[in-house]
Amino acid sequence: MFDVFAKNCTSRPVMERVAGKWGILTMAALLAGTHRFNELRRRVDGVSEKMLSQTLHALERDGLVVREVVSAIPPRVEYSLTEPGRRIAGKLLELIDLVESEMPEITAAQERYDAKEDPAVAAREPRP
Repeated sequence: MFDVFAKNCTSRPVMERVAGKWGILTMAALLAGTHRFNELRRRVDGVSEKMLSQTLHALERDGLVVREVVSAIPPRVEYSLTEPGRRIAGKLLELIDLVESEMPEITAAQERYDAKEDPAVAAREPRP
């Protein structure tokens, strides 16, 4: 049995990779379908080539992503989710949708907090 709350559980590093910023965004992007590396890089705005490569390798090792070399001229590499990857990515997309829908309340809470902590900073830095 796996227990992510136990420090030595093998599920914890997988959770860290999946739930990290780049893991969440990469898996959510792949939920829409198969992508080539540069397509993913454009979709996951802000990720470096190195970080995306590391993320994809880790998710492939965990059996959540499949890397397929397509025989074509020129050859190309495509990434897609496995069935467990699709199930996990579906939940991650629900989390993304929930966070985005709660952003007005979160932004208001941040502004209240900032105003309480340092009124001068809150007055100078309006949020988008």
